[in-house]
Amino acid sequence: MAGPRPPTAPGQHDDAQRAIGYVFRQPALLAQALTHKSHVNEVKETRTQDNERLEFLGDAVLALIVSQFLADRFPESTEGHLSKLKARLVSESTLAAAARRLNLGSLLRLGRGEELTMGREKPSLLADALEAVIAAIYLDGGLEEARAFTARALRPELQELEEAEGAAAIQDYKTRFQEWCQKRFDTLPQYVTVRESGPDHRKTFEVQLVLRGEVLGVGVGQTKKEAEQMAAKQALELAAHKT
Repeated sequence: MAGPRPPTAPGQHDDAQRAIGYVFRQPALLAQALTHKSHVNEVKETRTQDNERLEFLGDAVLALIVSQFLADRFPESTEGHLSKLKARLVSESTLAAAARRLNLGSLLRLGRGEELTMGREKPSLLADALEAVIAAIYLDGGLEEARAFTARALRPELQELEEAEGAAAIQDYKTRFQEWCQKRFDTLPQYVTVRESGPDHRKTFEVQLVLRGEVLGVGVGQTKKEAEQMAAKQALELAAHKT
């Protein structure tokens, strides 16, 4: 049974360009991005280049694009938190998943050894190929084209990240109210547990949020932390109503 056509076969450049959604001015860059070193070692053609140098450049371009995206979208996040988010987005598993969605595995030029060991499915090869494609687009069309491709390739992961971070920001009522208190009054609220009820394995806690001697919120939860969050939520709603 015939395997996938190499990227230099008639029509294969078109297949690859349709898959990634970008038309190259220099098709040789695309061919190089999809060429694994195992193929070069076997064909021994001096004009054939593997994708390792492009993968190296693509790693840096991807880091820049993702870093700027995160800094723009989450301006209040700390450097440490942004670094964790970046590591998730540029991880091998994330990039390999994106490469699979683009069907890059079927477009790779591999040596027979890699073909026999399911090289087209290897996460490391797929992730490297995606980075090489990013570099090829960067060299062919510039940073904005590379940025647009990256946004398309990682769209599910970027959307999931934004939703998760948005939910976390919304749910962390304590932090939001604490910041409001510091800006407004240069002081912090106190959380006072006023009631515990129920058996040990199903306790319920009631907490009051007190600011400058005034109770601004009351929360109930199965843990003190949950009750404090609910009290802070109530206090935020009261603060928003007053302002």
